[in-house]
Amino acid sequence: MSINQILQEYWGYDVFRPLQEEIIYSVLAGKDTLALLPTGGGKSICFQVPALAKDGICLVISPLIALMKDQVQNLKNKGIPALSVYSGMSFFEVKKTLQNAVHGNYKFLYVSPERLETNLFLEYLPAMNINLIAVDEAHCISQWGYDFRPPYTRIAQLREYLPDTPVLALTASATAIVQDDICEKLAFSKNQQRYQQSFERANLSYSIFNVASKQIKLLEILNNVKGSAIVYCKSRRHTKDIADLLSLNKISASFYHAGLSNEERNKRQEDWINNETRVMACTNAFGMGIDKPNVRVVVHYDVPDCLENYYQEAGRAGRDGKRAYAVLLYSDRELQDLQYQSAIRYPEKEEIKKVYTAIMNHLQIPAGSGEGISYDFDMATFTTAFKLNMLTATYAIKTLEQEDIVTFNELFFKPSSASFTCDKNQLTEFEQQYPQLEPLIKGLLRSYEGIFDFPTAIHENQLANFIHKKLPDVLQQLQFLHQGGIIDYSPRKDKPQLTLLQNRMYADSFVIDLSNYTKRKLNFEKRVQAICGYIQQTTRCRSQFIAAYFNDHDVKACGICDNCINQQDLKISAEEFEKITGEIYKQVIQQPLSYKELMKNLTGLNKEKFWKVFNYLQAEKKININRHGVITKA
Repeated sequence: MSINQILQEYWGYDVFRPLQEEIIYSVLAGKDTLALLPTGGGKSICFQVPALAKDGICLVISPLIALMKDQVQNLKNKGIPALSVYSGMSFFEVKKTLQNAVHGNYKFLYVSPERLETNLFLEYLPAMNINLIAVDEAHCISQWGYDFRPPYTRIAQLREYLPDTPVLALTASATAIVQDDICEKLAFSKNQQRYQQSFERANLSYSIFNVASKQIKLLEILNNVKGSAIVYCKSRRHTKDIADLLSLNKISASFYHAGLSNEERNKRQEDWINNETRVMACTNAFGMGIDKPNVRVVVHYDVPDCLENYYQEAGRAGRDGKRAYAVLLYSDRELQDLQYQSAIRYPEKEEIKKVYTAIMNHLQIPAGSGEGISYDFDMATFTTAFKLNMLTATYAIKTLEQEDIVTFNELFFKPSSASFTCDKNQLTEFEQQYPQLEPLIKGLLRSYEGIFDFPTAIHENQLANFIHKKLPDVLQQLQFLHQGGIIDYSPRKDKPQLTLLQNRMYADSFVIDLSNYTKRKLNFEKRVQAICGYIQQTTRCRSQFIAAYFNDHDVKACGICDNCINQQDLKISAEEFEKITGEIYKQVIQQPLSYKELMKNLTGLNKEKFWKVFNYLQAEKKININRHGVITKA
């Protein structure tokens, strides 16, 4: 089928969205391609359609298990065979999946970046007919970005095994410097192509409020804007408090964060998607990969860390093209606190070393051992036991992750598994001695094909229903079979997991790359300046500000954000316009200046009128602003 026929057949669309077709043709021509498509811009179609148009299987690299599972299920619902390999799967489950990728009629294999380096994956890789490598959330490859993940930096090693396979890198939010870094780290060829969809969201109204009572303002917003809503919070406690507040005021609400069990998260997410819950109060653990088009308002109850996060989260509103609202609530104290975050998020080397040593002692790992082993790791228990500040410990662990020393997975979920460890004669003898366990043994054998040969995921609830027993009795009997050497039973894990990527370092050999660490800190500080500038800006169009941050300078004023609406009431005469223009030119001709320096030099001007003239000069390209915020005359 042609790509248009594929689009119609599987997605039911007659036409592609802007740039999708160009990206697909670039991939089909065998070119390495970077696609910068804003949230809701249809990134997945850009690799799914060309993969279906070619022989072979598409390798999709994604950092989020939930996102992988959702996309695989969505493909299966369309009748497209797809597989996924992620942390928590047993060796035999991974092996079976990879065998299916080689021999089965599958079109997509989703893997986490960590899996690419395993011997098992590399053993099967040459036998896979891979037609495309799609790197989702590609900004994770750049340590100059906001969500750096070290395993991404090693994706390029795949190209040694697949030299002729094109790579498609996809992201919703990457600044110019991060875009360059993505292409470099993925070893893009010289004939590479880059596509950047406009950051304009004509139906999305951005607004910001500095309020004394966020609770009152939130209730006002949700009473005025009907329909589905998301309220983003920085802390888990806030999510519950807000859900309780809304429920007390007869607004259907729930809360979501990484500390909930897997079942709770799934249930709450489904209730919200199906409109059984109107408002979801959540941390940024919620929303990735969820395609709910009718969200009418996204409220940020707390100031986000950076424009990248804010743009992605706010962009979950109004994907159906109808009017929607992105509202940010803040206090002056929050902006002050954000300025101090750099020191908290980037602790001194000695603090990081202290946390590392405490972790090793907490897990009782001897020096020179531990590599590749995962441990249940409760952050609260750990910090309390070693009298550590929770934030310091959290960001020290984040640094250890970025230095490839450990990985920490809060959303880890591994189902229960079991396999028989005895032979059939021993099993028959055991059943004769313990006839009360025969229903469970038969239930295992009948319910799970292959359980006699290798570990198999089991579901205790279903098993209990199948053999008409109570769940506590089944759990007790499974443990008895395990202790008796009849089965190897591993109960489900739904706890955070910390995995060592290196053996425990000796105290005098603890090393981190301080040069890159310092650069990451400086980049964080620039992102803080950008989000604070966005919040404090009172005249420039919000959409234009965000677009310019991502190197898109062609977006027109939206006319519907709070600043645009306020500017419509601001009158300025031709004489005033010429005077302010002359003052601006006079300053920037003498020497390039930053916003702050320009404002400092131009005293006595009406601030709102200054910004109106300034925005006009920038829109008409009469002045230039580089990515560092330095202004020059065009």
